[in-house]
Amino acid sequence: MTTKRAAIFDVDGTLVDTNHLHVVTWWEAFRQAGHRVPMLEIHRAVGLSGGDLIEHLLGEDRDPEQDEQLTAAHHALYGTYFDRLPPLGAAGDLLRALAGRGWEIVLATSAADAELTALRRAVDADDVILGAASADDVADGKPAPGPVEQARKLAGVPADRAVFVGDTVWDMMAAVRDGVTPVAVLSGGIPQADLESAGARAVYRDTADLLAHLDDSVFADLE
Repeated sequence: MTTKRAAIFDVDGTLVDTNHLHVVTWWEAFRQAGHRVPMLEIHRAVGLSGGDLIEHLLGEDRDPEQDEQLTAAHHALYGTYFDRLPPLGAAGDLLRALAGRGWEIVLATSAADAELTALRRAVDADDVILGAASADDVADGKPAPGPVEQARKLAGVPADRAVFVGDTVWDMMAAVRDGVTPVAVLSGGIPQADLESAGARAVYRDTADLLAHLDDSVFADLE
C-alpha cells in the first residue's frame, strides 16, 4: 500500500485572488456580445470551464457559434492582468509547508497555457509543485471529477490518500465525485453554507488560515 499523499489545489480564488477579475472580464465579454448577465450570476459560475460557464449562464438555447467569440474576448480582457495577478496570503508558504511534511503538491485548474503560467508565476512555488492538470488535459472540467482525478494520477496516489482544496461548489463537487477529501476556502467569495452543502469536509478563511491550522486539519489526519 502506498504511503504517498497528494495535496491537490485549485488555483483561481484558492491560491490567487482572481475570481472577481474573472467576473468583471466575463461581464465585459458578455456585454460586448450583447448579453446582460448579472455579476452575481457570473461570480457563482466562476470555476467552470469557459464553455460550461457560457452554457450555464446563457442556456442551451443560445447561439453556440458565439461561444468562441465570448471565450476569446474574456481571454483578451483577462490577459491584461497577467503581469500583476495577486497571490492570496501565504499561498506559497502553505504549499511549501505541505511539501515539507511529505505531501505531493499538484494543481487542478480550468486555466490553460499562458493563463496557467501567469497563475503559477503569481503563486511562486514551482519548486514544490509536481505538476498540474489543466483544461487541456481532460475532456470535461469541474464539477466532473476529471481534473481532480488527473491531478491525483500525476501524484500516483489513490483517492483515499488525497485532499483537494478549492473555493467553489464546482471544486467540492468534483472532489466528492473523485472520492478525495474536499476542503474549502472562503477567499473566492462563495458562502460557507454553499461549500458545505456541496461536500466540503472543512472550511477555512483562506490559505493563511489553513496554514495556521495544519496540525489539526484533515491533512494531519492523513499523516
